[in-house]
Amino acid sequence: MSWHPQYRSSKFRHVFGKPASKENCYDSVPITRSVHDNHFCAVNPHFIAVVTECAGGGAFLVIPLHQTGKLDPHYPKVCGHRGNVLDVKWNPFNDFEIASCSEDATIKIWDIPKQLLTKNLTACKKELVGHARRVGLVEWHPTAASILFSSGYDYKVMVWNLDTKEAVIMSPVKTINCHQDVILSMSFNTNGSLLATACKDRKIRVLDPRAGAVLQEASYKGHRANKVLFLGNLKKLLSTGTSRWNNRQMALWDQDDLSVPLAEEDLDGSSGVLFPFYDSDTNMLYVVGKGDGNIRYYEVSTDKPHLNYLTEYRSYNPQKGIGVMPKRGLDVSSCEIFRFYKLITTKSLIEPISMIVPRRSESYQEDIYPPTAGAQPSLTAQEWLSGMNKGPVLMSLRPGSELLSPQPLPPERPLSKPRAHTSPRLFNQTEKLAAEDGRRPLSLLEERAPRWVAEHRLEEKKTWFTNGFDIFECPPPKTENELLQMFYRQQDEIRRLRELVTQREVQAKQLELEIKNLRMGSERL
Repeated sequence: MSWHPQYRSSKFRHVFGKPASKENCYDSVPITRSVHDNHFCAVNPHFIAVVTECAGGGAFLVIPLHQTGKLDPHYPKVCGHRGNVLDVKWNPFNDFEIASCSEDATIKIWDIPKQLLTKNLTACKKELVGHARRVGLVEWHPTAASILFSSGYDYKVMVWNLDTKEAVIMSPVKTINCHQDVILSMSFNTNGSLLATACKDRKIRVLDPRAGAVLQEASYKGHRANKVLFLGNLKKLLSTGTSRWNNRQMALWDQDDLSVPLAEEDLDGSSGVLFPFYDSDTNMLYVVGKGDGNIRYYEVSTDKPHLNYLTEYRSYNPQKGIGVMPKRGLDVSSCEIFRFYKLITTKSLIEPISMIVPRRSESYQEDIYPPTAGAQPSLTAQEWLSGMNKGPVLMSLRPGSELLSPQPLPPERPLSKPRAHTSPRLFNQTEKLAAEDGRRPLSLLEERAPRWVAEHRLEEKKTWFTNGFDIFECPPPKTENELLQMFYRQQDEIRRLRELVTQREVQAKQLELEIKNLRMGSERL
C-alpha cells in the first residue's frame, strides 16, 4: 500500500461501514455456487435480486427489500432459463423490470409484479436471441430508455432495442466484433456515449457503442485487467486486475490516452477478482474483492496522487458477490452515502452494509448529497440510436423534492377542466417567494382550501420533521462560524429553558404551600 504523508482535508475521511443487525439481514438464501466472476446480485429501492441454485435450469430470487429475516425454503423463483443464470440487472428507469442472461445463450426481460410472488415466474416479457454461446454480462444504457447491451462467449457485444412489440427479438440493432477473446467487463461513461470493455486478451478498449469503432486501446503489458470502470465526469478509467508478479492491482487511465496508466497501486497477493464501484457524487471509489471480507475505499481526485486511500471496512465473512443500492434508495437521515448487499455463501446470508458519514446533526446534509441521477430516462431509444447524447436527469435526495433537470416537455395539450385564472405577475411573485422559502408554490385554490385540508397536509409533513426541527428550514451549517453561532444559540436556548423550569418549580412550591394552608384552615373550621 502506497503511503502519502501529506495531510488532506476531506469530509469523507471518517466514513465507516455499518453492517445491518441480524433481523435486518436476509437469511437462509440459497446463493449460487457458480464460479463465474460476476456480482450475482442486483438491488433497487423495491427489490433485491439474487442468482440462486436451481436444478434443471437457471433461476434467481426476487425478494422485496422490506422482507428481511429467514427466507421460506419454498419461496417462488424467477425461472425460465434452460442454463445457469450468469448476470441480472434492474432497469434503472423501471424498478419492476429486470434483465437476466444465461448459459443457454439467451437474455430474458422480466416484469416483476408489485404484489408478492405466489408461484414461480416462468413467463418472460421479452426474449433476446442472437448470441451463439453463453451470455456472461448484461448492462442497461445509463440515459436512454429500452437500450440493453449484452456480451457473450462468442466475443461479441450486442446492442438491443427493447422498444418493440415483438416478444422474441432475433436480431440486435448493432453487433460489435472488435474483441479477440471473452469480454470480462463493460462500463459506460455518464451520458452513455462511450463504452469501456476489459477483455481476456489483456486489453482495455474504449468504444463508440453506436458505431462499434475502437477509439482507444490499451496494450500495456504490466497490468492484466479483469474489470474496468468509467470514473464519472473525470475523463478517467479505473481498472482492476493483476500485475506482472500476480499481485492484485489497480490502475488509473486517461480515457483519451491508454498507452500508459496514470497511476498503479498494488494491493495484495490474493487471487480473488476485485470489483470496483465508483460514486460520482462523492468521488469515492470502493474496491470489493471476491472471497475477501473487507471493502477498501478511496477518494479520487484530479490532482496527483489521484487515488487517496481512506480506510477499509473489515469483516471475517467472505463475500461471494455484491449488490449496490442506487443513490435514490439510501437513508439520508442517517447520512448514508453508499450501501452494499454482501452475499455470504458460507452462511446463506445477504448482509446489508451501510457506508455512513458521521454527523451530529440529524437534518438533511446537502453538502454530501449533491443532485444525483434519477429514475427517468433523458432520451428515447430512437433518439439515442440516431446520435443524440444527453446527461442523466438529475434529482435531489432531499425528502419531498422534485426533479432538477427534467427532460423536455411534450407539446401542451388542452386541459379537460378549466383552471382558475391567475395573473402572471402574481404567479411569478408567488413562485419567487416559494423559491426563497424552499417550498412548493401554492395556488390560489390551495390558499382558499378549507382548514381540514391544511391539517391533512400537516399530518403528511410530520415525517419531514426530525426532533421537532423542520429539515427544510434548518439546513446544516457550512462554516465553522455558522457552527459556533448555532452552538451559542442552542446554549442560550438551554439556559432559557432551565430558567423557565426553575420558575415553574418555584410556582409549584408556592401552590403546594397555599393548598396546605387551605387544608389546615378547613380542618380548624
